[in-house]
Amino acid sequence: MAAAGRGTSGHRGTSGVPGAGSTVPPPPVVPAAWQRPYLNVFKHFRVEEWKRSAKEGDVAALTDTRLKGTVYRIRGSIPGSSYLQLPRTGTQSLGLTGRYLYLLFRPMPRKHFVVHLDVTTEEKQVVRISFSSLFKEFKSTATWLQFPFVCGVAEGLARAPRHDLLGAAPTDVRWTCLVLDLRSILSLYLNRHYSHLKSIKLCSNLLVKNLCTSDLVFDPGVTFSEARQAELACRGVAPMPREMAFPVPKGQKWHDLYDYIRFPSEGSKLPNNSIQKSCPGPAAGGQAPEDPVQQQPVALASAVRDRLSLIQQITSPKAVPHCCPVIPKSIPEVHLTAPRPLRAVPAGNQELEQNQKLHSVGDTGQSPTVSDGGIHVYAHQKSKRAIRAVHAGSEERTYGKGPGPGVLPSRRAAARRRLLPDPILELRMIIGFGGCSTKWALWAQNNTAVVYPCHAVIVTLQIRSRKQRFFIGHTDKVSALAFNGSSTLLASAQAGPRSVVRLWDFPTGSCLSMFKTHVHSLLSLSFSHSGAVLCGVGKDRHGKTMVVVWNTAQVTQGGEVAMLAKAHTDVDIQALKITSFDDTRMVSCGWDNIRLWRVRSGVLRSCPVDLGEYHSLEFTGLAFQEGHAAEREREDRTFFVCSKSGHILEVDYENVSVRSARRLLPAPLWDCQRLDKAGAGIAINSISISSHFCATGSEDGYLRLWPLDFSAVVAEAEQEAPVTCVCISPDGRRILCTTAAGYLGYLDLQSWDSNTLMRSHGDSVLAFSMEGVWKQMATVSQDSTIRVWDLVSMQQLYDFTAAEGTPCAVAFHPTQQILACGFDNGMVWTFSLATSSLLVEHKQHCTVITGLTFSPDGNFMFSSCLQGSLALYSCMTQKSHVLRVLGNVVAWDAGSGPDALVVSGDSRLLAFVGPCKYVVTVMEACSLDELLRVDISILDLNSTALDSAVGVCFAPVPRGELLVATSSNKILVLDAKTGRLVREVSPVHKLSCSSLALSEDGRYLLTAGDKVIKVWDYQMRSNNNFQVYIGHSEPVRQVAFTPDQRHVISVGDAIFLWDFLALPEKRSPPAGLRSSESVPLLGPGQRKSGFSGVGGSWRNELGECGSEKLKDASETPRQAVPLPLLSSPPCLDVSSVHQAGCQSIFSESDKEEEADLPGGSRMVVNGDKDASVLVVEPVRNKELVVVRPKERQESSRSPGALASELRKEITSPKPQCSVRPDSYRHFTPCFKASVFPKSFLPPPAGSEVLKLKAVIGYNGNGRGNMVWNPDTGFFAYTCGCIIVVEDLHSGSQNHWLGHAEEISTLAVSHDAQVLASASGKRNGDSHCQICIWNVQDGLCTASLFHHETQVQAMAFSRDDRFLVTLGDYSDQTIALWNTYTYELMWSTCISEPVHDVAFSPFSHRELACVAKGAVMFWLLEQQGADVHLKVHCAPAPDVLGPVELTSLCYGVDPLLYSGTNSGQICVWDTGTNRCFMMWEADDGEIGVLECRHNRLLSGSNAKRIRLWAVAAVQELRLKGPDARTNLVLLEHEITLDGTIVSAAFDDSLEMGIVGTTAGTLWYISWTESTSIRLISGHKNKVTEVCFSPDETHCATCGEDGSVRIWSLSSMELVVQFQVLNQSCQCLAWKPHPVVAWGAESQHVVAGYSDGTIRVFSISRTEMELKMHPHAVALTAIAYSTDGEMILSGGKDGLVAVSSPRTGMTIRVLADHKGSPITVLQCTTKQYQDFGVEGGELWLATSSDRRVSIWASDWPKDKCELLDWLSFPAPASPKGLDTLPPSLAAFCPWEHGTLVYVGFGMQKEALFYSLHKKQVVMKIPLPYFATSLSLSPGARFMALGFGARLLRLLRCPGEAQDYAGHDDAIHRCSFAPSGRRLLTASHSAVLLWELPGG
Repeated sequence: MAAAGRGTSGHRGTSGVPGAGSTVPPPPVVPAAWQRPYLNVFKHFRVEEWKRSAKEGDVAALTDTRLKGTVYRIRGSIPGSSYLQLPRTGTQSLGLTGRYLYLLFRPMPRKHFVVHLDVTTEEKQVVRISFSSLFKEFKSTATWLQFPFVCGVAEGLARAPRHDLLGAAPTDVRWTCLVLDLRSILSLYLNRHYSHLKSIKLCSNLLVKNLCTSDLVFDPGVTFSEARQAELACRGVAPMPREMAFPVPKGQKWHDLYDYIRFPSEGSKLPNNSIQKSCPGPAAGGQAPEDPVQQQPVALASAVRDRLSLIQQITSPKAVPHCCPVIPKSIPEVHLTAPRPLRAVPAGNQELEQNQKLHSVGDTGQSPTVSDGGIHVYAHQKSKRAIRAVHAGSEERTYGKGPGPGVLPSRRAAARRRLLPDPILELRMIIGFGGCSTKWALWAQNNTAVVYPCHAVIVTLQIRSRKQRFFIGHTDKVSALAFNGSSTLLASAQAGPRSVVRLWDFPTGSCLSMFKTHVHSLLSLSFSHSGAVLCGVGKDRHGKTMVVVWNTAQVTQGGEVAMLAKAHTDVDIQALKITSFDDTRMVSCGWDNIRLWRVRSGVLRSCPVDLGEYHSLEFTGLAFQEGHAAEREREDRTFFVCSKSGHILEVDYENVSVRSARRLLPAPLWDCQRLDKAGAGIAINSISISSHFCATGSEDGYLRLWPLDFSAVVAEAEQEAPVTCVCISPDGRRILCTTAAGYLGYLDLQSWDSNTLMRSHGDSVLAFSMEGVWKQMATVSQDSTIRVWDLVSMQQLYDFTAAEGTPCAVAFHPTQQILACGFDNGMVWTFSLATSSLLVEHKQHCTVITGLTFSPDGNFMFSSCLQGSLALYSCMTQKSHVLRVLGNVVAWDAGSGPDALVVSGDSRLLAFVGPCKYVVTVMEACSLDELLRVDISILDLNSTALDSAVGVCFAPVPRGELLVATSSNKILVLDAKTGRLVREVSPVHKLSCSSLALSEDGRYLLTAGDKVIKVWDYQMRSNNNFQVYIGHSEPVRQVAFTPDQRHVISVGDAIFLWDFLALPEKRSPPAGLRSSESVPLLGPGQRKSGFSGVGGSWRNELGECGSEKLKDASETPRQAVPLPLLSSPPCLDVSSVHQAGCQSIFSESDKEEEADLPGGSRMVVNGDKDASVLVVEPVRNKELVVVRPKERQESSRSPGALASELRKEITSPKPQCSVRPDSYRHFTPCFKASVFPKSFLPPPAGSEVLKLKAVIGYNGNGRGNMVWNPDTGFFAYTCGCIIVVEDLHSGSQNHWLGHAEEISTLAVSHDAQVLASASGKRNGDSHCQICIWNVQDGLCTASLFHHETQVQAMAFSRDDRFLVTLGDYSDQTIALWNTYTYELMWSTCISEPVHDVAFSPFSHRELACVAKGAVMFWLLEQQGADVHLKVHCAPAPDVLGPVELTSLCYGVDPLLYSGTNSGQICVWDTGTNRCFMMWEADDGEIGVLECRHNRLLSGSNAKRIRLWAVAAVQELRLKGPDARTNLVLLEHEITLDGTIVSAAFDDSLEMGIVGTTAGTLWYISWTESTSIRLISGHKNKVTEVCFSPDETHCATCGEDGSVRIWSLSSMELVVQFQVLNQSCQCLAWKPHPVVAWGAESQHVVAGYSDGTIRVFSISRTEMELKMHPHAVALTAIAYSTDGEMILSGGKDGLVAVSSPRTGMTIRVLADHKGSPITVLQCTTKQYQDFGVEGGELWLATSSDRRVSIWASDWPKDKCELLDWLSFPAPASPKGLDTLPPSLAAFCPWEHGTLVYVGFGMQKEALFYSLHKKQVVMKIPLPYFATSLSLSPGARFMALGFGARLLRLLRCPGEAQDYAGHDDAIHRCSFAPSGRRLLTASHSAVLLWELPGG
């Protein structure tokens, strides 16, 4: 939380580094003398014995003949799979203190390697330093540095760009001596002090000779005699020792044979962003290196610059004219000390080096080149108008460039020019409670204070004074708290996947320790009474419950926290506490269990308490009776446990048994001793016990007090919501109580008064409004409440909840006690707080209210909605009424918020963003007449990218300025009268500004963005113009000054009240204006001068603005703004469209409008000769256009012709193409009649019964929907809406769920750290969804929405900075995204469908795409944050005719290959953008191309993949059209089972993976000419799934006519039986026979669409029997319980009984004739059950909602109808296209009961008893079920719905819903044991596990 210190980041993340970010134990003592002058690490630790070191994978010791010694070879297919590690375990430390680490190694040719070094700082923090040839760019966090390693190359390539040298080692790579200066690396990159080397991990692929450490610099090229003569020893340079030296033959030089790399290079004060050879050797004797090329400056990555304390901008060696001044800034250090007052982060430097220079500004008369951040002041030579642009750089720094000499001001002068006071804000109070949970609130030992979490802050609240104290340091929401017995030590846990625990000294507020928990989500903490032991409960990364115990005994003396023990358990734990009599013993409770835990000898063990008849209860809390201590008798040690059912158990700790049980019943059933009382008990959430009484908090909202025998209620207090926590104070006089609604209070037992400590919103606060008369504040929240607070006491005064609609905007009347509120249904209500009544309900809007405000004089109210309408209300009387409503005025896509509508301080002007997001409009407030319209998108002269407005704010009236926050993180200051740009501030925040506010005196500006608040010097007179404050854990929605200007309020996750420490200034005119002058708004012809600027006083002359009078145009303004022209104008002048005194733009009368518009359109040009704004006034009902013209000297056209051309360009509609092009490349999703669920009941975190184990199938319908990275081994593909990430070695799967629709395509970044996936529009969405995934943890980090139909293809740039996405033939858009922020940088619409897109592997600025008859070559140009693309469309050769170019890939530079739909491959020269050769490559369309070096792979819809040798193409490039194609050779060809849709190969194209439309992924090896099926699935709909009786296999069948047998252990296809031209409709596995089960008797029977039945033998993989008992298609089939009969049902309703032994049909039943059979099921029964003979019971269900139950004895040929059921249904189904199936099944846990679901009067599941002949139970369902299965192992029922929902019901009990299907779930089947479940949705089959089943 920023407010705690001088930084914008709190706790620094660990980025997944083992041990990083935590304090470490001191290393074993290694005497420094042992390490001098050097230490041979391999020899000292005896690596060859593998006792103090570890190895994994292929690690071997070899003898190298050239080096004449032993080397270690580490190799593997994946760098992390094989490694050598020192020391052996991560808990040990090498303790090597040498400054330099020498690594003698050689990377393996054409392979990648990784090296990890863990070093410890003097602050006892572990930092990982990694370098690898895999890394593409430098990355850094507070605990991890990643450096790309550039392997040594031949001299001829030494001057190649660095990005061309990255990657695998070349074939001629040398042995290398790498010298790492560990001290300098930590100091330079992280500003930390090096202590010692903790561990080393060398990963494949490399050869290692030795590792050494030393404090000396060893020079391999210097002999001992040369060193003595040059006296190098005094300079710290020594010759290389023998153990570290490489052999050098006589007559040769060391540097000619080997590489020497020192990093950082000697004398470097600036960091480089890669490790590479920089000079022939170390500069012996301090001499400069001989090669002058090596001294070229390097370009710094942004991640490098972010870590510097003092930064100097390094310019390119090329001369760049017209540069801006260099003004270096520094980044302040980050401090987080909780007890100190809250501090800010000042922008700019705290101290500057004296020798730094400042380049002054020279008047060149031309616009300067804009760089990333800088301070620029310039004036255009023609217009003589100056615009000041203040660039704030990044979050804390400012950059600039300039040509002239100069001197920086002194430190004292710089210090005088910073924003004072520092800090200017101090956190006073937070209104909020909880965030992660509301069950954590604790008493301090002195009974005077309460401690509770508020999101990421821990608050201590004094009971009497109500003062708050804050514990700050967590970066995510606090999930648990715990005190030791004396309340001197506080422990807090942080939520999130990387959970950490902090230990605090409670009296001082300082953080004593912070450590990682290795638990993904820590849910509970418990301290021992002494504070020596801490215990926590959470979930590991697999979702399994984990208990960890730590030793905290030494933490108060500065010691470390050590883990005593940890344990994984399958039981549920809701609460855990350490016993008061023994620190090593714990007690826990949860669902179905109470357990006792004990730590002994480092092992944590547990034993369950025998619960007897109470074993099925859900236990929620536990408590020890006060007074339990170690001296008490062992037999008296008991504790109490409460439950959801109202039971309270007293447990005997010594005997591990229940001593007594009571059940608390609600009134009038308070008889706790009788447990057989009918009715539901009180669901108890929390319990607390003192020595005299017990307190309980329950779900019904009551806090109750009981005597210890629970005989009757002593007292009770009703709360507004369920009570989540109760806690009796240490003195027993107060009871703390919290509720789920965010209430925190206590009950005073002496006075019986209930005291409120905190009331808070239950969700994020959306907006607030304040008034200064009664000093009140109103807030609205996502919890659907409107609350009014007292600004003095910050206590809640009112709480409103609307019956309909959710509040989203609020505004206080400035002079009356009237509150206005806008809702998401379009309603605007006004309340009278004086009478607490509703005054008026306005219904002018019909959708979400986006803006709501009053004018400062209180005469008017304004509201806007999401559809763009704007309403004006008169508030002269108490009941407001509507004056005017305008439609389509406010931008619908500009977002909503407090800055959507703003009114000037004199109540004259209204400003908003609209009619589109690129335009800001100013209107007359009293009439809504338009005065000014400013196009924001054209205000940046140096960019052609569109900028849009996100918020507006008026400056105080004397200034006459309007502030506009833009999407490019700028604040534009405009003249509110003329619209001229006064100045701009950039960048303001890392993300767009969400709120901005100015103080009344105009001195200070508040901005909010992301999670931070900034306070700015509005005049920008300081070096440090702003201070940054953090504290919110969620984005800040709004920030504002209080009416008295003494405080600042910010809202987001909670309400923060800050003290504003700046002294108020007497009201005076702004700087630069004489105090005697009045300051009216500037009108035409007036000038404003003397503006105070940066570094001095700069004059800003605003020229006269003269514009011809515009007539009324239309009541419907335009909805879009024209795109800026490519050529930038020489000057900028945004003129007023409406002058003072002119008639309004919008007229009330249509007659006036018609009179003013005679019919033709005319153009009005600004009268100023220097103006560059063209105002086009079109005909009626057309759009008002403000565009930027081309430079006049470049155009010879008349103004009228230019206007006509612009009008034509603007009004042209977006091209749409509904005809599918002649290419299979375009994705078409499977037809789905299913809908999305309207309600969803996800299981609570940690309580999921089902776990997705595996997915069977690959979506062959996708395009490019499989990715494989051969370097990292990452392999992912799609199946429906699921991304399956599979380990190719083990076959295990991970499943990423984030899409709701079928995924069309995938793309993986080049470093395999980010995956992008795209799917269609979800129900209700207007755009497709693109998900961005973090590969490491499988989390979706961003969701992108832009394309309207489907995403065709995606690609990452070479440096992974950009992501390009391509829409399909209906969308026809191409979009470019920034992968750092995932903001849309650029998008355009293309007139023809585009089929494929690819980035150049040689430059991130080049990409290409293919379309009909052409290749489009794009060039990316970037200026600062603005990006635009230029395109050149190159037509295909005429000889091809009208052809579609369907695929492309880049080859060796400068070649580009493209495939066509007629089978040709064209080769293009990217330098000239022309096609110079082609050849016939296939018979069908080529949809996949992959190129590596001189080999090309093509895949087509002819089901073939072909490998081509294209080495001669580069030579033929120069021959042009005469090039011959016979030099392109076909090397290999493989035919697969379907059209090729995806392919991924290694760097040599020797092996790879290919996907086909048949739903198969093939492993291809060209060297062995083999194809092996990796993944397979059904191409069409799956019709049935079932398990084998022994659950080793499962079977599926589908409409493709196949029956497939899968192994459940490996999920591989074992056998496939294919019947051509038939659809397999149903199948069944033969049950266990009476005789011994064997492999020979495994059979599957399947029914087909032609009426045949086939019996297949699994062991012999053949069909054994074919029968034809039906004339129509089969719909259901089943084996009898003994497997001797086959029951089959047909579409005509006939049921046939056949014998598989004889193949004869022995019986046909026609009872269901006329209605298709949907279910056949058999079960066993007692022979005489139900009064009929036979050992088998079976049922048949037909689609007419009839169920017949039969008893049979097949050996005796008996079959008797037992019961016949008919279920009613409505005559005409409403809202159903097709009727759901009728399904029935025998209930396994209730003998003689069956379950029925189907179309009926209600959506429900019916339990019918065959004994009672009636329905005994009904379970309501959200939809009609489409599939049904009952678990034989537990009381679970699985139901599939057409709404893509899988519901698991515990009968009776709660329901859990699961997602993951993209269509109706038409099949589900439990395994015989009930531990597995199969579900089918279209062609996807999902295997679920029930861990507790």
